[in-house]
Amino acid sequence: MLVGLVAFAPLYDGETQDVTRLCLSTALVHRHLGIEPCAGDTYDRATFGGRTYTDKAPGLSVLAVPAVEATRLRSPGRYDSGFVDVRLWLVRLLSSGVAFLVLVWLVGRVSESMRPGYGAAAAATFATGTLVAPLAVTSFDHVAAAAFAFGAFALAWRRHPMLAGLAAGCASATNYTTALVGLVLAAYVLADGARRLARYALGAVTPLALIGSYDRAAFGSPFHLSYRYVANANAADQASGFFGIHGPNLHAIHEVFAGDRGLLATSPVLLAAAVGLVLLARTHRREAVVCGAAVGVYLVVACGYFAPYGGISPGPRFFVPALPFLGLGLAPAFARFRIATAVLAVMSAIATTAVLLTWPKVPDESPYRGAVWGELGRLVTQGSHARIVFLLERSAWSWAGLDRGGAALLVAASAAAALVVGLRTLPTRYLERPGGAGGDARAS
Repeated sequence: MLVGLVAFAPLYDGETQDVTRLCLSTALVHRHLGIEPCAGDTYDRATFGGRTYTDKAPGLSVLAVPAVEATRLRSPGRYDSGFVDVRLWLVRLLSSGVAFLVLVWLVGRVSESMRPGYGAAAAATFATGTLVAPLAVTSFDHVAAAAFAFGAFALAWRRHPMLAGLAAGCASATNYTTALVGLVLAAYVLADGARRLARYALGAVTPLALIGSYDRAAFGSPFHLSYRYVANANAADQASGFFGIHGPNLHAIHEVFAGDRGLLATSPVLLAAAVGLVLLARTHRREAVVCGAAVGVYLVVACGYFAPYGGISPGPRFFVPALPFLGLGLAPAFARFRIATAVLAVMSAIATTAVLLTWPKVPDESPYRGAVWGELGRLVTQGSHARIVFLLERSAWSWAGLDRGGAALLVAASAAAALVVGLRTLPTRYLERPGGAGGDARAS
């Protein structure tokens, strides 16, 4: 409940991500795939055969169909002008927002199984101190793809290969790059035998067949992805390399890790999580290797993409599907370095909440000065005249009569309460299950 009060509060203005995805949702209701005239001249589009389509994977659009119908959101194209209302907020909440809650629960549950007593602290830290929170109630697909991909890992770990394959296929249909995680999980499943791999592949067939059918209907071939037909100013960059991904370069590496919205600037607790994955290998070696591989794959993607932040965003959003895999290191980190990890968790929650409340109004040409910490420092010295005050987004609390400042304080208080509740559950000593350090709780 507390992390929902944090992540679901902002009322971000509508933008091209909403238009391109929700116009497809509306089109699907009417049994066609083209997004014209709904999308107008929205930036994120693909063209083929004289028709206009979304340039995104269709998974999130499919997930949003029930919410679009329930809210009677009939003209999502108008949100490209920056307009937002309760219907758009509800559609985001009922699609990506629900995926956020599922993902937080999965991280906590798997962490608790691997390190008993530490799951709640890991879940609270993950939910309030990483990029998943600022993206929870948006039409970006990264959180939903992360939920499917990490769900596939959890199911494979619990020895449900067919369901794991189904989830991995859904992840790929939601965000194309998560197919790389699907391959990592295939190797993980294969370690238990070829028969389990066959069941994993069988589970993935249906969502992959559906995405192939979509691509054939829209772009003439089941092997032609929408990114091949991008029709905007980034088309040339998108066509170079592997859909815009090259080898890591120094500029992108700096932006991903140390830029004004870099991972280490906003979520320093990820350092502890990385150490925690190494510690996790002592009791769950194969699982730690899988998580490390997923993190490595997405570091290459994020540090090799031509636009590390992908335009206006709260940070290196292409890395988000790797965050739950890295987040599994939080529980071992709390178990081994409790105070240091807790301090980093608090720092991450402060920075992430500040980003959550302000990022859409921070243009590329005028980023956070001194990262978000510099802006927070000026809030202390300049008070209501600080730049960050003017960057505050509207909030769902405005419907209760709160102004932006009051709503921001309430969101910050909710984040603090969520983290305190999580940290207070930490045991006074490491709890062991029968059979060794932490035990293998797959059957529990």
